[in-house]
Amino acid sequence: MRILGITIPENKRIEIGLTAVYGIGRVRAHQILDEAKVEYGTKSKDLDGEQENRIRKIIEGFRVEGDLRREIAANIKRLKDIKSLRGSRHTKHLPVRGQRTKTNSRTVRGNVRKTMGSGRRKVEKT
Repeated sequence: MRILGITIPENKRIEIGLTAVYGIGRVRAHQILDEAKVEYGTKSKDLDGEQENRIRKIIEGFRVEGDLRREIAANIKRLKDIKSLRGSRHTKHLPVRGQRTKTNSRTVRGNVRKTMGSGRRKVEKT
């Protein structure tokens, strides 16, 4: 099953498979399946054509994949253009929402460890 150019995994439950689409998490997947009247535990390979079309039609009503990515990028660009604090944090690749940076900002900055170890080299055992 393909939705908006994304292949939904066939051997996973449909509620999990829909999360492969950018912008659809577990909660929204449940909303979509409730509206389409499809059980959560159904595998995507077991869906019939009518159910697939109902799910596809509901998803097209949401802003997902490329449109959502463009919107988020435009929002970040706007913050950078108006030179807000959040925009400058994005530019410097630092945490944006007030987290501390002395420790624990590895995910944004990349796993950079610049501190030195004990200074001793590990001796190879022969």
